[in-house]
Amino acid sequence: MKSARSRPAHPTSLVLRKLFPYAARLCLVAFLALLAGSFFAGIPVWWAWIPLGLWVVIGVGGNRRSGAAETGGGSGAAAPEAVTVAAPVAGRWAALNSPADKVPSHGTRDYGQEYAIDIVVAPGPGARPGPGWWPPARPAAAFPAFGKPLFAVADATVVRVEDGQRDHLSRTSWLALGYFFLVESVVRSLGGGRRVIGNHVVLDLGDGTHALYAHVRRGSARVRPGDRVRTGQPLGECGNSGNSTEPHLHFQLMNGADPDTADGVPFVWRGIGVPRNGETFTAEEPESTRARP
Repeated sequence: MKSARSRPAHPTSLVLRKLFPYAARLCLVAFLALLAGSFFAGIPVWWAWIPLGLWVVIGVGGNRRSGAAETGGGSGAAAPEAVTVAAPVAGRWAALNSPADKVPSHGTRDYGQEYAIDIVVAPGPGARPGPGWWPPARPAAAFPAFGKPLFAVADATVVRVEDGQRDHLSRTSWLALGYFFLVESVVRSLGGGRRVIGNHVVLDLGDGTHALYAHVRRGSARVRPGDRVRTGQPLGECGNSGNSTEPHLHFQLMNGADPDTADGVPFVWRGIGVPRNGETFTAEEPESTRARP
């Protein structure tokens, strides 16, 4: 791994990252309560729009202010130096929501995902179900990424592991996508970061850099907090837990172990770079997993 000490999170950024999510959740709860009250208690329906508007303002303001805090407030401040690591997967994959196209890659700095990337297996034509009207949902096993092994990107120490959340059905049909964005994503955000990232593994790579693997398959984790792992060592399997429309890996580097307070850190995959949206790439099988004659 290329050594590049990550800047510690700015104290103001830490406070904001703790404050804004809680405030946003409170506004959503107030909106839902007032909306229900408009039907059952005669509360004016327009009252519900006040906390909803505050939720939008908090979301936009939180991203802008935490972004200013991590760059020191200067518009000309340089981005953190990218950290070079191995690829977390093997085989042929395609990139989605890539930081090579925009930053923040997912439209938010929440949960340290400023430079995060999503990747799905890129098999032959027709092997990966696409969007459509029918069926409304598919089992996770219908997607080629489900169950694919995930590998350590560097020699590291495991600091966080969760793999008890279920792998839900896909949300790739038009009806399911509407439900996902209008209902499920909102409800999951009320549950905090762990309900958004789902099952996950966090590695401490040293020099203040941590790697997060999100949406891991339920029960697949092969490591526990405190374990030392080597580059290419299997950690678990790709799944569909958390805020996910289909089985995929959400990968990111960050400057702390807690996604709720960490800032994102740019990455480069050794021999691959940072694939752009829709770009396919092939990662070699780690030497530790290659079959020996």
